[in-house]
Amino acid sequence: MVSGARNYDGGMSIFPSSRRRVIAALATILTLLLLPACSPAATQGSGKPVVLTTFTVIADMARQVAGDHLEIRSITKPGAEIHDYEPTPDDIKAAAGADLILANGLGLERWFEQFTAGSDAPSVTLSQGITPIEIASESYAGQPNPHAWMSPTHAQSYVDTMATAFAELDPDHAADFQANAVAYKADLQAVKDELVAAIAPLPADQRVLVTCEGAFSYLAADAGLEEGYLWPVNAENEGTPQQIADTVNLVRSRSVPAVFCESTVNDKAMRQVVSETGATFGGTLYVDSLTDAQGEAPSYLALIRHDAAVIAQGLTGGKQQ
Repeated sequence: MVSGARNYDGGMSIFPSSRRRVIAALATILTLLLLPACSPAATQGSGKPVVLTTFTVIADMARQVAGDHLEIRSITKPGAEIHDYEPTPDDIKAAAGADLILANGLGLERWFEQFTAGSDAPSVTLSQGITPIEIASESYAGQPNPHAWMSPTHAQSYVDTMATAFAELDPDHAADFQANAVAYKADLQAVKDELVAAIAPLPADQRVLVTCEGAFSYLAADAGLEEGYLWPVNAENEGTPQQIADTVNLVRSRSVPAVFCESTVNDKAMRQVVSETGATFGGTLYVDSLTDAQGEAPSYLALIRHDAAVIAQGLTGGKQQ
């Protein structure tokens, strides 16, 4: 990994202390509200078992595996920034009656874990079994990067975990869950294969993926790229003069042809890097959230395909084998 990064598990929180206090207080209230609402046989609305997910990306993945057999809900909405999300009373309405809860893990959803602690619904961590990549930042030493879903390889592991959990929840449709998972995994593998092939002509010294947030460690590893970024994790202090200077030096020293930024953050700092280095702004990438149906990433498969295509185009200028 070229630039520093930081992690989410362990004793250090990614939230400012004042925000943590607000979230903790809200979480306590939400937990109390949640307890009477979560029953083991919730089939509200559609009459199907309810699966609650923490954000839109894994909600969409879950829908691909579940098909029409389960009702999938997401706590966060399209376009939401996941890292500093603050639960609302409406989230409890979405959580009420869940039969199964899916979380990413790796410390991503501290806010979620707090207010679901008293729920009777079983919880599954989708990143289980995945070897985490630590965020290389002194401020977050030893903590894992939580963005494992950004690797098409690891996403296939998420899919397997979902299929197993759904089969336990709804055994009558276990064969359908497995068949859906196999087909979906083939699509994900194809995205990885296409990305690897697309960037194959890139010279070794230019094989660096530079973004605003250090959210691409796992995708970079899949593609055989090093990772550089302005800041390790989306937080309050983003795009500082030192972060910009370090990134400018990286881009210049490695002759990086293009840099990128994520849809949920301001790209002003990265535009300054472009201005000072002459690199191209390669485009907007999606990480923590899907878009609505009219956007570029209305599904996880669309998200990862979009990102792979934008990265390949930006780094190679379209010069592919």
